Amino acid sequence: MSNSSSITHFLLLAFTGTRQLQLLHFWLFLATYLAALLGNSLIITTIAWDHHLHTPMYFFLLNLALIDLGYISNTVPKSMANFLWDTRDISYAGCAAQVFFIVVFFSGELYLLTIMAYDRYAAICRPLHYETLLGSRVCVLLAAAAWVCGFLTALLHTANTFSLPLCQGNAVEQFFCEVPQILKLCCSTSYLRKLRLIVLSSCLFLVCFMFIVVSYAQIFRAVLRIPSEQGRHKAFATCLPHLAVVSLFITTGFFAHLKPLSISSPSLDLVMAVLYSVVPPAVNPLIYSLRNQEMKAALSKLILGCFQKQ
Repeated sequence: MSNSSSITHFLLLAFTGTRQLQLLHFWLFLATYLAALLGNSLIITTIAWDHHLHTPMYFFLLNLALIDLGYISNTVPKSMANFLWDTRDISYAGCAAQVFFIVVFFSGELYLLTIMAYDRYAAICRPLHYETLLGSRVCVLLAAAAWVCGFLTALLHTANTFSLPLCQGNAVEQFFCEVPQILKLCCSTSYLRKLRLIVLSSCLFLVCFMFIVVSYAQIFRAVLRIPSEQGRHKAFATCLPHLAVVSLFITTGFFAHLKPLSISSPSLDLVMAVLYSVVPPAVNPLIYSLRNQEMKAALSKLILGCFQKQ
């Protein structure tokens, strides 16, 4: 038994004890990380470079790409270093910092996806008032609110999590530090405080989820009222990338953090952590670029322009 004052480091979960498999995991994570860096950097550069993309939807997409870059950079490089050097250690301060930034980017992405649902609602259900509802000033304030709320949520969760006494050792059953796994190490006497954290997280998650559901219910109703089939298809096509990203992020995040304890296991937790923390940042740029003709056209112009300069 140990307490938090005596813990100077944590031991992260090792994927495998076989050296060859550790190196394989290193190369897989490296490929995924490079794909995420390339995809999100291209989206940020393209939107910033092409003035035709200076609209609310693409402004929020740029912020989403920034969040995804921060999200995957917070966990994967440390994991790759552990695979490469055959170690599991992370310092106490490093673990706290990792928890803080994971919550920043996870909650920030949830808030931003909620704002993007409102953007699609305003564009399809209130097209005549779109520029009034989402002017440049409003967009900046909404994006800033997502970032600030993410930081405040992270500050609250990190402070509460690491103020709890730890009595269950220092072995974290995950390849990065996350709140649910740290809570498993807390003393049983802290049950009520742990419960408050879980309830708060669940409420924030469900409020955002319900807002997105209500927004899309209104969107589908508005799309069905459009008389032409081409108009319905065009309106719905603008929602598909966001809907796909929301579905991937919410389903994996919801199942990873709110699944029943009866079906929880280290291997399942590991798979779900990879699905919600590593896959979305790498896949999101692909979803938006493949389903968005404006993005593909702007990206092609950017790439051709770079080659012509050379």
